[in-house]
Amino acid sequence: MSDFKSSLIFLGIGSSFACSGLFYHLYKEKKKELIKLKEIPVFRPDQHLATLLKSSPHGRLQYVAVEGLVEADEQPLSSQFVPRCYGVLQKIKVVEHAEYWNSLSKTWSSRPTNRKETNNSVPFSLICPGSYVSDFHVRVQDPLEGSGYFLERVYHRVRRAEEGLVNVVLQGISGERAVAMEESEEMLRVGSNLTVFGEVVLERGHGKVQAPKDGREYLLVPTDYKSFIERHERSADMWKMLTALTGMIGASVLAGVIYDTVGKDDRSK
Repeated sequence: MSDFKSSLIFLGIGSSFACSGLFYHLYKEKKKELIKLKEIPVFRPDQHLATLLKSSPHGRLQYVAVEGLVEADEQPLSSQFVPRCYGVLQKIKVVEHAEYWNSLSKTWSSRPTNRKETNNSVPFSLICPGSYVSDFHVRVQDPLEGSGYFLERVYHRVRRAEEGLVNVVLQGISGERAVAMEESEEMLRVGSNLTVFGEVVLERGHGKVQAPKDGREYLLVPTDYKSFIERHERSADMWKMLTALTGMIGASVLAGVIYDTVGKDDRSK
């Protein structure tokens, strides 16, 4: 029993130090990522950016971040479920859920039987607060090719299926019965903050941000640049704290084991 207890203690010590090493590695990787992010020039879609583009070679900035407010270049999309909700990107998903009879377990099991997804979009640009799309703006090229999750869920509902004659007949024929329909809508809303990391070029007197030609990430973030950096800093701080915590736990347990071992040796003399 004593050997088993000792094995558990040393396993716990080793696990603590292993976790501490893993967390430290994640902390260092996050710090490297933060350093690279902070090296990226950040601009707003204003005259300063316009002047810089005009003076740069070929009217091009290779990899920068542009933060601004979303503004539709034409008539924005209207939400199908939420009144006075407008956007430039829209994803509507309808999923039908059904139950089928499992003759082996003698139970009803649930599964999605039909999925339907509709995607709509209109061209849009980034503008400064208080500006209009007729002022200098930066158009976002092919946003769906970018990485990052930048759509906001504006509607979600699960409707239970009603027990009707059709459902009863289908249940008897196929062994399935409809139980619910799930509807959801996600949008990139007009007026929301968006930061785009990519290549910016001058086109017809305005800017256009697009996927970089050097292979770097074309990233869209549904917040301002400062909040984006603060989120990464909090993540780095979390890994740093976990590194210290697990290291201290492992060191404390190890110190206790050493103290007990030395104490036993002293008492046996």
